[in-house]
Amino acid sequence: MPPTPRPLRTLGFLTIGLFDPADPRRGHESTLEIIELGERLGFDSAWVRHRHLQYGISSPVAVLSAASQRTRRIALGTAVIPLGWENPLRLAEDLATVDLLSGGRLNPGVSVGPPLHFDQVKGALYPDTADAEDFGYGRVERLLDFVRGEPATDFSGVEGIEVFSDRVQPHSPGLGRRLWYGGGSLRSARWAGEHGMNLLTSSVVKAEEPEGPYDFAQIQLAQIRAFRAAHPDGEAARVSQGLVVIPTDSASPGQRARYEEYAAQRTPRTASPQGPARLLFAPDVVGTSAEIAERLREHAAFREVDEVAFALPFSFEHEDYVQILTDMATKLGPALGWRPGA
Repeated sequence: MPPTPRPLRTLGFLTIGLFDPADPRRGHESTLEIIELGERLGFDSAWVRHRHLQYGISSPVAVLSAASQRTRRIALGTAVIPLGWENPLRLAEDLATVDLLSGGRLNPGVSVGPPLHFDQVKGALYPDTADAEDFGYGRVERLLDFVRGEPATDFSGVEGIEVFSDRVQPHSPGLGRRLWYGGGSLRSARWAGEHGMNLLTSSVVKAEEPEGPYDFAQIQLAQIRAFRAAHPDGEAARVSQGLVVIPTDSASPGQRARYEEYAAQRTPRTASPQGPARLLFAPDVVGTSAEIAERLREHAAFREVDEVAFALPFSFEHEDYVQILTDMATKLGPALGWRPGA
C-alpha cells in the first residue's frame, strides 16, 4: 500500500473527561493536565467531548477557557457540542469570549438533532417551547451567522449611558473559519461543505445502503469527498478524522492486556449497523505504533485527510492516557510523517 497522498500535518487527540461524581474537581483537573501534557508533547490540537446529565464534561467551553490560560500554542476544540441543548446566540457569545482569551485557538465543533432522551429532559430543558424548537440545520445557521458577525437585532446605538451593538459581542473575526460540523452521513457532509464549515469525522458513520456492503472506510471516504465537492475551498477544505487508536509501545504488560480487552469488548458492534439510525462503528486499533501506522495507511478515508484527532478510550486511568499520548507523539505521529509543533 503506498503512503498516504496527504502527509499527516496536524496531530490531535480527543478526551471525554470522565470524573467521579463524589470528586468532580479531580476529573476536570485531570483533563486540564492531559491538555497541558499534549502541548508539551507537541500535539497540534486537543478536543473535549460533551456530555449532559452524565459524569463527563457538560461544559466544554468553560473547561477550554481554563485550558486556554494554562497553554499557549495548542488548538482547543469541542467534538462536539450538541446544539439541541444550546441557545445559539448565548453560545456565540461564550465561544467568541474563549477564542479571544485563547489568542484565537478555539475550534468549536457542533452537531444537530434533538437532545438525547428528549422526552425525559424536555420538561426541564424547554418546558414551554419543546414542540416549537428547531433541532435541524437551521440551529447551526443561526450560530454561524452570530459568530460571523451578522446582525442579531435591528437595534443598536446609545440608550441613556449604555451603548448597544446589533451583533454578538465580543466579536472574534477569525472564529467563523474555525467552526466544525460533526457529521456521519452524506447529507451532513454535503451540508457542512455548502455552508463553508470544516468537517469532523469520527469512528461512527451512518450505513445508508440497506443491503450493504458495510465497509466503514469506504463509507467515510464517500462522505469526505462529498463534503469537499460541496465546499467553496474544494480539495483544500479541512477534514479531521477521529478514530480510536491505542499505541502500546511503552505500555506495561498489564496495560496492553486491558487495552486489548477493551477493544475486544467493543468489536462486535463493528460487524453490522446498529440501531434504528443504522450506525456503523470502526474497530479500535490497538498495537505498536508501527502496526497502527500500517493499518491506517490501508484505511481509505485516512489516506484522504491530513488532520487527525485520535479519540482516547473512555474509561482508562490518567496514567494510561499519559502513556498513550506519549507514544502517539513520539512514535505514532512520526511514523505517519508528522512532526511536533514548535
